[in-house]
Amino acid sequence: ARATGEHRRPPRVMILALSGGTGGAKLLDGLSQAVGQADLAAVVNTGDDGDFYGLRVCPDLDICLYTLAGVVAERGWGFADDTFRCLEGLQTYGQQAWFGLGDRDLATHIHRTVLLAQGCSLSETIDDLAMRLGVEASVMPMTDAPVRTRITTPTGPKTFQEYLVRDGAAETIDRIEMVGIDAAAPAPGLIDAIESAERIVICPSSPVVSIGTILGVPGVRSALAARRADCVAVSPIVGRRPVEGPADRFLAGAGYPECSATQMARIYADVAATFVLDDRDADECAAIAALAVEPVTTDALMPDRASRARLASRTLDAVGVS
Repeated sequence: ARATGEHRRPPRVMILALSGGTGGAKLLDGLSQAVGQADLAAVVNTGDDGDFYGLRVCPDLDICLYTLAGVVAERGWGFADDTFRCLEGLQTYGQQAWFGLGDRDLATHIHRTVLLAQGCSLSETIDDLAMRLGVEASVMPMTDAPVRTRITTPTGPKTFQEYLVRDGAAETIDRIEMVGIDAAAPAPGLIDAIESAERIVICPSSPVVSIGTILGVPGVRSALAARRADCVAVSPIVGRRPVEGPADRFLAGAGYPECSATQMARIYADVAATFVLDDRDADECAAIAALAVEPVTTDALMPDRASRARLASRTLDAVGVS
């Protein structure tokens, strides 16, 4: 049956989070522990989306959904205890199988592709998936329009997944483009959620190819800037190195001169008045304060669910939510 989205709640939420994939999803889990899913909404990057074997795959959205549903694998993506028999079969037939799609995961992509073919928007398909997975939080894509991150290296242009997964992010980046973003509109309800949320959290995802893509959707950055005093960003950099993924390569490819908590705070200074960074980077607090951003130090690593809840509570406390 075609998704209807009728279960979608009004856009007013207590906490709105901006998220990419694994790092963002971990903090979403922490926030859900801190405030409950009913008072949590997330807007998620779609620049990493792609089509594999004719199926629409939305990696960041699915990681967030699976995490909130409690079914994500320990590695941080895909279903727990999934099998890969279909992928093995595709290899038998000579198909490329470098993108790890498990069998249960493939069911998600098939269902989404069917709904899209029936005329549903991406927002409606995510509503439907969330409902069927038992996710109470409101999870929305940044836009229903097709936006794709293109990475250009010395060997030529690649999709985001080709660069990151197939080629292991081994090359330097000459240029990063968000194809289609200028014509994209914010997902239905997104601007209302920004305007009405009590507090806004920017999760520790890549500031260039995750959060930066969300902020690049026309109207989103200006709406967040109007809520700057109520917005807190969490650093994805600890000890001047990315916690997950090649954020340093993406920063360099986007023209940023350094990989540091201060650089993160500088990127978000117009939209977030508060910045959470790791205790190991406390020597950067003065530089961050000079940006008119309030630095808050804590242990920013999230090796388990308890640490996710602790970081979420510290982050919310920094903007007056206890």
